[in-house]
Amino acid sequence: MSSNNVGVIGVGQSEYVTRRTDVTFPELVREGALLALADAGITMDDVDAVVFPLAPDALIGVGNGERWCVEALGASGKPFMRVNNGGATGMSAIIAAWTHVASGMFDVVLVAGADRVSESGSAQSVLNKMWDVGYERPVPLNTITMLALSAMRYNHLYGADETDMARVTVKNRRHASLNPKAHLRTPITVEEVLASRTLAWPIKLGDACPSSTGAAGAVLVSERYARAHGLQPAWIRGIGQNTETFWMGDRVGPRLVSDHADADALATAFQRAYAQAGVTDPASQLDVAEIYAPFSSVELHVIEAAGLCEKGEAPERIAKGDFALGAKGTIVNPSGGVLCSNPIAVTGVARLAEATLQVQGRAGAHQVDGARTAVASAIGGDHQFYSALVLSNDLEEIA
Repeated sequence: MSSNNVGVIGVGQSEYVTRRTDVTFPELVREGALLALADAGITMDDVDAVVFPLAPDALIGVGNGERWCVEALGASGKPFMRVNNGGATGMSAIIAAWTHVASGMFDVVLVAGADRVSESGSAQSVLNKMWDVGYERPVPLNTITMLALSAMRYNHLYGADETDMARVTVKNRRHASLNPKAHLRTPITVEEVLASRTLAWPIKLGDACPSSTGAAGAVLVSERYARAHGLQPAWIRGIGQNTETFWMGDRVGPRLVSDHADADALATAFQRAYAQAGVTDPASQLDVAEIYAPFSSVELHVIEAAGLCEKGEAPERIAKGDFALGAKGTIVNPSGGVLCSNPIAVTGVARLAEATLQVQGRAGAHQVDGARTAVASAIGGDHQFYSALVLSNDLEEIA
């Protein structure tokens, strides 16, 4: 651990919905920030710096949208940093804030942002532009077709099928029905998932996340600030980041760099966070995992990358009822996860927020009994940027 421990003293999330017509984008960002500040019991006057997560500008329709939001946040005169790592943006922003606090530069850093994915017109057309113009963009690759290839490879390699994917959706929708912030809250059956229209085989509409609008924020503080003010944060015990090849062609075929079925580069990010936190057996030491999985197929290999089971075992474990609220062991995405709410720029902040609520015993109807330690993760780019962090309700050794 760093000699300067860092804790989370406040988190805030708006409700995630398809569209908000009652606020402008800066007003939506401010909404999430004010919720986090209120939860922390402080104001912007107490904040030393702001980190602003914002994914591709095209999703909000304004170039350099961070400039639009400085005054709305009341951040004029303070250090202000924008972060963009695609889907990993929110958690990359959290780690940037952690770094500034752990270094001793700041005592209080606010992470606040928002997204309105559904208002982009066609999010997948926007996301298609991340690929190489000559080799991959014309396919046309987007996040759905990219991860359909991954799902096909996983199912082929480990003997899984569309029913295994559907069970992930059923679990997460049940969890989301208990979470008043979640976008998709209606429970669903395996049969209903399988009957939904195909987007890119084997991914169906029921396997896919929504295009969400919403805001999220978090307040990170130094240990000295927390002690001086009598606060009891959720402590960030370890962080990990990693990247892998940009080229989809490097993930398939006999000369692949990494197998598209798995998330080995993400596993490295998890391992780095675990090493810093002192987690040696995540399956027994972690109570909660809020993992980034925007499609049902992704959750299967992320569970495995997180060390919660061996490669290829996730489908069988989920079929047995593991990883669900009420089961023994680590509970995965008790909030409903990204599959039920995905405001891309702040989805990683939401993972941190949900993990914080869990270890502090404040998650309401989707609270995991006795939760003390949680891991959160995020994925960005074309499954290229990976972030993970471990949270605990105290600074004692993780049992």
